[in-house]
Amino acid sequence: MPHSKDITSLLQGLNDDDKKLIEKAYVFAEKAHEGQKRNSGEPYFNHVFETAKILAEFGMDAKTIVAGFLHDVLEDTPTPETELEKEFGKEIVTLVNGVTKLGKMKYTGAERHVESLRKFFMAMANDLRILIIKLADRLHNIRTLQYVKPEKQKRIALETIEIHARLADRIGMRKLKGELEDAAFPFLYPKEYEETEKILEANSKSNQKELDLVTNEIQKTLKEQGVNIIEISSRAKHKYSLWMKVKRYDMNIDRVYDIVALRVIVDDIENCYRVLGIIHGLFQPVPGRIKDYIATPKRN
Repeated sequence: MPHSKDITSLLQGLNDDDKKLIEKAYVFAEKAHEGQKRNSGEPYFNHVFETAKILAEFGMDAKTIVAGFLHDVLEDTPTPETELEKEFGKEIVTLVNGVTKLGKMKYTGAERHVESLRKFFMAMANDLRILIIKLADRLHNIRTLQYVKPEKQKRIALETIEIHARLADRIGMRKLKGELEDAAFPFLYPKEYEETEKILEANSKSNQKELDLVTNEIQKTLKEQGVNIIEISSRAKHKYSLWMKVKRYDMNIDRVYDIVALRVIVDDIENCYRVLGIIHGLFQPVPGRIKDYIATPKRN
């Protein structure tokens, strides 16, 4: 039977057994959720497919991707746990049950924030994959928050920023943290979101032009110096993070130096410091703004 969705991206780099397991989970989940609809009116299976896809993008193993497909089967369909274990094994059922338990924890406000975090961390200590599946599930849910009733949107957005984004940050998934915050931002602070959009729009063209010039000059100089560059890439600051920083500086955008940033990746620590020295020779560093996270790592 042909798949209704392209699963090629989920199978890249996997062996034949893992591919068969993921395809089996795809078919099982699609059949289990048959007839169910999301608030948007689309098939419920789309959600579990997108969750599995996000996990594949994270580079997770096949069993975690399978659990992504199956994460709502026990809670939202009549499928018995014994059948799921028979088809996919105890390990995957444990992951699915873990995600189901996390889904029952609701953020009820600042006074219970610490308690909620502790519960999440207890689950994380049991198997980190459970937390990562839950974060992938939340990322797709927050991306489709416009289809949720307005009275629930703000609560879900706040929960996402206060709980899920902070946990993503704590386990070192900074990109995911930014995506969760940015998706929740317009629902929690719509006015501030529009202001941040305007700031980014006003600065994007000039920033990109300068970034291209700087990137070319650094690339050329490092090549001349014989530095082995693994990767040079750039990124724009996430919207929620930018707003939080501008707010700290009394809405003065000129005090924010990292609206865009350039990342140079090399093969060892010695070359990290060497590249930093070369860059300082090209561009004068801003006094007091250099942070050495090699010598003094961040907590995450």
